[in-house]
Amino acid sequence: MSTETSPWEDHFSGPENQSHAAQLGMWIFLGSEVLLFTNLFVGYGVYRYYYPEVFAEASRHLKADWALVQTLLLVTSSLMVVLAVHYIRQGRQFLTALVLLLAILMGVGFLGIKGWEYWEHWKEGALPGEYYHFEEIPEQGGSLFYTLYFLLTGLHAIHMLVALGLLGWLAFGAVAGKYTAGYHIPVEVGGLYWHLVDVFWLFIYPLLYLVE
Repeated sequence: MSTETSPWEDHFSGPENQSHAAQLGMWIFLGSEVLLFTNLFVGYGVYRYYYPEVFAEASRHLKADWALVQTLLLVTSSLMVVLAVHYIRQGRQFLTALVLLLAILMGVGFLGIKGWEYWEHWKEGALPGEYYHFEEIPEQGGSLFYTLYFLLTGLHAIHMLVALGLLGWLAFGAVAGKYTAGYHIPVEVGGLYWHLVDVFWLFIYPLLYLVE
């Protein structure tokens, strides 16, 4: 029977069913997110086909070295989230909160680099649509590249902000003793969302920064 302090709900007929329902719901949500980004990837592929040389030239103007740093930050943060799930399954709440905070710091570092990149693009005039006046890249094709660049990276950044808020909430819950070795569904489900954000970037990074 559920009480105010119990995380288990009666209508799931047991903890195992509740865990399965939470994971299924998250996987359905993640599937919808995959469809959203897939549409953008397909759009990128179509315009890349029509403007291969301009896309390659525009890509070389992006800051690939810093994008590699961002990739390392994000991949390492995913490792921290994996460790968080591992620790909470053992009931080690302090270590869970600690690695989640490290993952948050890496995510903030990622977004800080992205914000600096946006600032540089703004100074170059490499903005989408009618605001595009980047003289080094032809407007025909170049404007499309930077529009897709801002769409993909901007949407990814929004997802990261949501994921960072989620990790912060999980870290707070771990510190408060909300999760235990017997109840850690939120940490597992929240970790799935962070891994999705990581996977999206692993597609975005080569598409935008390594075009040849």
